[in-house]
Amino acid sequence: MSYSKTDLQAASEAGIISPGQLESLLTFLQARGSASPATAKFDVVHVLWYAGALIVISAMGLFSTLAFAQMGGKALTATALIYAAVFAYAGHYLWTVKNLRTPGGLLIAITVSMAPLAVYGMQHEFGLWNEFGKPDSLRGPLWLKGSWFPMEIATIAASAVALRFYRFPFFTFIMALALWFLSMDLAQWIVGKPHNWEISRQVSIWLGLAMLAAAVVVNARQRAGDFAFWLYLFGVLAFWGGISFTTSGTALQKAAYCAMNVGFLFLAVFLDRRVFAVAGTIGIALYLGDLAAAVFKDSLLFPFALSLIGVAIIAFGLYYHRHQAAITAWVDARMPEMLKRLRPANTGV
Repeated sequence: MSYSKTDLQAASEAGIISPGQLESLLTFLQARGSASPATAKFDVVHVLWYAGALIVISAMGLFSTLAFAQMGGKALTATALIYAAVFAYAGHYLWTVKNLRTPGGLLIAITVSMAPLAVYGMQHEFGLWNEFGKPDSLRGPLWLKGSWFPMEIATIAASAVALRFYRFPFFTFIMALALWFLSMDLAQWIVGKPHNWEISRQVSIWLGLAMLAAAVVVNARQRAGDFAFWLYLFGVLAFWGGISFTTSGTALQKAAYCAMNVGFLFLAVFLDRRVFAVAGTIGIALYLGDLAAAVFKDSLLFPFALSLIGVAIIAFGLYYHRHQAAITAWVDARMPEMLKRLRPANTGV
């Protein structure tokens, strides 16, 4: 929660702090703000920066793939390394000289994304493929294969190196994504069953739980920058997605799924992380929709039942929006100090 100068002046006028304390506090906050960079807000400019970086990553991947198709693995590795050098230089310049951390960090993220392409080219050039075979095309589906191990490890290593020198939270997302693929590849390679959906789903669930636990630890220790942002986001996607895509289940299991999503709503308030609220709301809607489909099967009332579910969710959102401060205050007043220490100092997702 942030406070403006007007809020502090109102507190002084109400007699909560003295005019002398107000002046000292404003002087301290001004000096602190000039000494440390302000926390960036995710506005339209940041959306454009991130969108541009993702487009560049896609374009570089496409161009590298075309180069690979026409000239082979050496060309792919060469172009990937050239792109990495150019974007690393540009990103470092924006980061250090211009103090533009977001665009600079995103350009360095493009550099990191070149690591798997460079490794892929070397693997193809030297025939380094195991019994699971090589991918047919970089543009095709990302079917999980044991031969992806070097690319995934290279991506994780490149992300770790980038994170060591540039404290940019987005690198944690790239690392988490590569770790997710690595975990599923490793599991399927161990059991000897490639393209097994059930194994991938179970690995996603456990990896998501591990990432959520890591996010809590990171969030409790971070001092500047929201490095837990992407861990929470990816952890919820992996865990919630793995459970939500279960192909079948008993009525009791479906009710437990609904209860889990209700718990996500409480976690959203406790951790002040909106990603839990989004996932929980979608999960509850999926459960109620499935329940309505069973109750109103082949009935004209089914569309109306779905409409009522949607209206109820919107109404709940409006209620929470209007009473969010009161709900948060009620939870804070009754929360043990030990649990309060687990709550994040920085929020955003």
